[in-house]
Amino acid sequence: MNLRKLVLLLCLLPALKSFAADQPNIIFFLTDDQRFDFLSCSGHPVVKTPNIDKLANEGTRFENMFVTTSTCWVSRASLLTGLYMRTHRFTGGAINKKFTETSYPRVLQDGGYKFAYIGKTHFSLEKGESEKMFNYFKQIGRNPYFKKMPDGSLRHETELAGDEAIGFIKKQNKDTPFCISINFNASHAEDSDKKDHFPYPKAVADLYDGMKMPLPKLNAPEVYAANPEFLRKSMHRDRFKWRWDTPEKYQHNMRNYLRMASGIDNVVGRVQSALAASGFAENTIIIYSADNGYYAGNRGFAGKWTHYEESLRVPLIIFDPRQKDHHAQVAEKMALNIDIPATILDYAGLKIPSIYQGRSLKKIVAGEQPSEWRTDTLAEFFSQHSSIPNWEGIRGERYVYAKYFDDDFEFLHDLSRDPDQLKNFAQDEDYLDILKLMRARLQKVTTAYGEPFSRDDLPAKRAKKKK
Repeated sequence: MNLRKLVLLLCLLPALKSFAADQPNIIFFLTDDQRFDFLSCSGHPVVKTPNIDKLANEGTRFENMFVTTSTCWVSRASLLTGLYMRTHRFTGGAINKKFTETSYPRVLQDGGYKFAYIGKTHFSLEKGESEKMFNYFKQIGRNPYFKKMPDGSLRHETELAGDEAIGFIKKQNKDTPFCISINFNASHAEDSDKKDHFPYPKAVADLYDGMKMPLPKLNAPEVYAANPEFLRKSMHRDRFKWRWDTPEKYQHNMRNYLRMASGIDNVVGRVQSALAASGFAENTIIIYSADNGYYAGNRGFAGKWTHYEESLRVPLIIFDPRQKDHHAQVAEKMALNIDIPATILDYAGLKIPSIYQGRSLKKIVAGEQPSEWRTDTLAEFFSQHSSIPNWEGIRGERYVYAKYFDDDFEFLHDLSRDPDQLKNFAQDEDYLDILKLMRARLQKVTTAYGEPFSRDDLPAKRAKKKK
């Protein structure tokens, strides 16, 4: 470096430090298999989530938040890249370098942030990309949820993720902004354990003892029976029989599932306390969301993957402590998981890559009403699992359309007349014009976002289902 450049840099250093001090820190909590209504603040009658509720009471809760692909590995790739599955094409293995180069962690790190990624991944990266995206990386998986510590004790994955985040916070200073992505495995079931599907942290072991868990809203056998055969015989039903098909199993597993959710809430509170103790609380934005929804026995199903509301709709809370107005705000605008990367970069004061297909939610949190906001979204699922059907569709404000490929089957729902999606209007003559409009809308957005998937695009060819 020549003398002139060195002098210029020294002159700019105070301004750069001042700019860094103005940039907020950001904490992004991401849970697994948590539907939009499995929080106390969103109306669940039993679960205790006081720390998350406090974020909602002091920030903004998005009432209509959806994932674009309802499964953990694809959703997490979309959250990193800001792109629909049809564009990033991630179906397992490594995310294409073309898209990680504009991932929000990479943009943050290039923009002067320290970035820590902690917890579940369910993806891999091409060689050299991790260092460009993450200053600190700590993968924590499940199976088992309880990890053996050096002293021989066992500690739950959820609490370990909190430990790692708190350790990172303690090492930071106010001259350099930071972002921590805390990715829980909870509340995903431990699929290998057919008895105790939902291992919970010891700190919440006494919660919900003796309480009768409310049954799913859509619990009637005829709700399940009304589905086409390919859904009735899918992985949804297999896992339903693992977890929810008897009163005893349902009560046991739901109680433990809620304990896992409360365990996450405990960690949210611990991280907030660490922020306060380190002097970061007043300049740290907190985002809370989930990678996909969860049926939890509704419709006679387990899992996610499909087009119903329980699968696509997830929680989203954004808390900005610098914003003194608009507390306990409930936003009705449609938000998407692919909006989160753009939102984080907007808060950081960094340019949002033009390739992103999501939009920043910052103005909505500030109480503004952005013009020309979306009224629908593409939703899709493609994988190699022969027991999960591939589909694509449109989730609109009133109408939901889904086209399932292997069985050439269409759904059309009218959320105004039938908010629980119990009726399929695809064969109703009165809805013929709506059906044509939704088909055309799907064709338009899929053409805009990328090439259609075929079986050859997937990691392994799907076995042809027997009729």
